[in-house]
Amino acid sequence: MTIRLKLTLIYTMILTLVVIVFSLLLYSFQSQTTLNIVTSRLEHDYGRITTVDLSGRDGEPPPALAEITTNNFSPPLVQIRSQDETIIYQSDNLGDVVLPLSDAGAQAVAQGQVWFERVTLDDEWFLIRSQLGATEETATAIVQVAESVSDEIAYLRELRNMLVIGDAIVIFLAFGLGWTYARWTLRPIQQIMQTAQTVGEEQDFSRRVNHIGPDDEIGQLAKTFNAMLAQLQDAYVTVEQSLQAQRRFVADASHELRTPLTTIRGNMELLQHQPALDAEERTDILADTIGETDRLTRLVSELLTLARTDTQQTLPTGPLPVQPLLEDVCRQAQHWNTRHTILCQPAGELAVMGNADALKQILLILLDNAVKHTPQESTATVSAATNDDAVVIRVQDNGPGIDPAVLPHIFERFYRGDAVRTGPGTGLGLAIAKELITAQDGTVTVESALGKGSLFTLSLPSASPSL
Repeated sequence: MTIRLKLTLIYTMILTLVVIVFSLLLYSFQSQTTLNIVTSRLEHDYGRITTVDLSGRDGEPPPALAEITTNNFSPPLVQIRSQDETIIYQSDNLGDVVLPLSDAGAQAVAQGQVWFERVTLDDEWFLIRSQLGATEETATAIVQVAESVSDEIAYLRELRNMLVIGDAIVIFLAFGLGWTYARWTLRPIQQIMQTAQTVGEEQDFSRRVNHIGPDDEIGQLAKTFNAMLAQLQDAYVTVEQSLQAQRRFVADASHELRTPLTTIRGNMELLQHQPALDAEERTDILADTIGETDRLTRLVSELLTLARTDTQQTLPTGPLPVQPLLEDVCRQAQHWNTRHTILCQPAGELAVMGNADALKQILLILLDNAVKHTPQESTATVSAATNDDAVVIRVQDNGPGIDPAVLPHIFERFYRGDAVRTGPGTGLGLAIAKELITAQDGTVTVESALGKGSLFTLSLPSASPSL
C-alpha cells in the first residue's frame, strides 16, 4: 500500500467518523425535538383532564374533550378504558381500532404517571398519551388520547435519507480530494525518488530536486536531499581527482624508478663484459652506479614521506621559536652548498604552532629548490614576519624565475617544467613541502616573474613567544 493511499484512507476515515457522528447527533436531536413537540401539545391539550362525564353521550365526545376535539384540524383519537381493560368509550374516528396499552404503561398509569408510547395503527404511526382519570360510573379510568405522527416520522425518514446520501457524497468527495491533495503533497517525495533513481543510473551528482512550496517537513527533506547530493558531488569529484592523481603518481613513480634501475642494470652488464674493461672505465661505471643508487634512495625516501603524509593528515604541533629554526636551517643549507649565499634575517621573538622536524624539512626543500635553479654565486634569503594572527616565513631567490605556464603545477607530484626537466630533482620536493605545511594547518604560496626570481611564502598559526 502506497503512502498516498494510506494518507487518503486516513483522511477519509477521519472525515467519515466525524460526518457519521455529526449526522447521528443531528438526527437524534431532530427526532427527539420533533416528538417532544407532539408530546408537549398532547400534554398541553389533555394534561388537565382528570374527570370525564360519559352519561347519555351515545357516542358523542365527553364535554371535557368536545371543545378540544372539535377545534383541532386533525381530531385526535380518544379512548377511555377501565383498569380491567374494558373499553368504556371510543371516539368515532377510531372505528374498530383499539388503542393499545403495554403492561409497562398500565403499571405506570396505575401509579399516577402519564405514559407515552408510539405505535402503528393501520400502517400509520401514532403517539398515545395515557393518563389515570375518573368517570361517573367508574371511580378510576384510563384516558387515552392519540395523535398521528406519520408526518413527523416521514420527515425524520427524509432527514435520515438526506443525511445518508449527503454523508456518502461527502465521503466520496473527501476520498477524491484527499487522493488529489496527497498526490500534490507527496510530489516532492516523488521528485526526490526520481532524482535519486536518475543519479543512480547516470552517476550525475549535479542533479537537484526543484522543490517549490512551503518550508515544511517535506521542504526540509528536499533541502536535506539536495545538500546530501552536493556533498556526494564534492566527495565524488574529490575521489575522482584522487584516483586520477593516484594513477598519475603510479605512472610517474614507475617512470622515475625505472630510469635509475635501468641505468644500474646496464652498468652491471658492462662490468660483466668480457674481456674486462680497463680500470678507468670501471671507475666511471661504478661512480655512475653510485650516483644512480643515491638518486634511487632519495626517490624512495621522498615517496615514503609522501605516503606518510597521505595516511597522517595532521602532525603533532606545539609552540616553536622561529629564530633558532631559521638559523639551523640556513647553517645546514650553507654547509652542503658553498656556491650560493644563504642569508638568514633576524626573526626576533616570533613563534609558530608547528612541528620542528616537518618545518625544517620544508625550509630545506625550498632552499634546495632555490639553489638548484639559480646561477652560482646567487643569493637565497630566509626571513620571517607577523601577519595578523599568523607568522609568515619567506624564502626568496634572485634567479631566473618560473614560467607563468609552469607556476600553477609546481606543487604537483613528479611535475618538472621543461626548463628543469633534465635537472637533478625528482619532482617531489615541492609536493612534499605542500603536504607537510598543510598537515600543520598552514599554507604555502609562490610568486615569481621571469628574470626577477621567486618568492615562496609559508603561513602558520602564531604562538606566544613565552610558551
